Amino acid sequence: MPFRHKRQTLTALAAATVLAFAPAASFARDVVKLAFIGPLTGSNSAHGLGGRNSAETAVRLHNADPKSKYQFELVPLDDECKPNVGVQVATKAATDPSIAVVIPHYCSSVAIATVDVYKRFKVPTVIWAAVLPEIIYGQRTHEMHRVSATLINQNKVAAQWLTGPMKFGKWVAVYDTTDYGKSMFKYFSQYLADNKGEMLASFGVGADQQDFSAELTKIKELKPEVVYFGGLTPLGVRLAKQMEKFGIKAVFQGTSGIVGDAFIAGLGAAAAEGTVAMYDMPPIDKLPGGKAFLDAYAAQKFGEAPEAYGPYAFAATSLVMDTIEKVGPKRAAINDALAGVKDYDSVVGKITFDDYGQNINPTTTKYVVQDGKWLAWEDSEYATGKRRLVGR
Repeated sequence: MPFRHKRQTLTALAAATVLAFAPAASFARDVVKLAFIGPLTGSNSAHGLGGRNSAETAVRLHNADPKSKYQFELVPLDDECKPNVGVQVATKAATDPSIAVVIPHYCSSVAIATVDVYKRFKVPTVIWAAVLPEIIYGQRTHEMHRVSATLINQNKVAAQWLTGPMKFGKWVAVYDTTDYGKSMFKYFSQYLADNKGEMLASFGVGADQQDFSAELTKIKELKPEVVYFGGLTPLGVRLAKQMEKFGIKAVFQGTSGIVGDAFIAGLGAAAAEGTVAMYDMPPIDKLPGGKAFLDAYAAQKFGEAPEAYGPYAFAATSLVMDTIEKVGPKRAAINDALAGVKDYDSVVGKITFDDYGQNINPTTTKYVVQDGKWLAWEDSEYATGKRRLVGR
């Protein structure tokens, strides 16, 4: 079902939460299982739960449609944002013949570790969040697809914007030493140099590091205008809190890994104020069907926010179900059909996969925290000059 038609159903679903639970008793349809994998426990669980809930919203919506051929069941699996656990649950899903498609991961370090699993068992895979380029472009497969963007463009846009219109010149970088963090730093430092920005120093830290006293002592001496952070929310919150204690007056610049309610909740609205980050999607309420998605999600009363990548999880799940409605639940047929996806209407916009399975349509948006919310830069008082970033 094209998304423009689904938007009407989304609105109806938001108005009647019980609707999604009725179809199983009303229609005799073959059941098709979809595995959703993300960090459902641990320090990154806010994002995993938001993604799972968004995928579940898509399933309930689809099952509420009497025209659908299949009854879909979401099987949530917890990768804990740990590569070894991710390989275990990916193998569990891939070797289960009742699971037609796997919709994995939030954490890039997990996703890159599982590529060979999905390839070996020829299971159709549509990634909903992990942005490391090599997950898709490291090797060409027939199984791997991704609806979210890579991390390359967000770093390019950040470097061009902050050195250009914003006129910042001196940076220090702190990045986690996973593949995700190292790749973030690699591309940002490359584009920063291309745009004549100066990287005064860089510090690779463990994703679980708790104390940044040594790094922050040096950073304070260097007096950067911006501290670039390449990592996920829990580490970013710890770093930003300790920056404040050290009295470091610099803009905190993050990546898509910190965009979401969890970062602001963890740091506090006052401390998070003026944080900037790039994310490869406009505000969801500005997209066609975005408000209807938010209303439908809220109607499910999950208890957790969808977080930044929830709309991508919804889009991935909807795409998978629509594909199965067309070609059936056999893995080989699904793989063939996904390879030809072009201009699929979704809540995140058009989805078109290139020859490697990467969605080519996401658009990078600049975000800033204002009054406890992530706003598109153009919608903020910082853009009008009413408020100013540190050092401006």
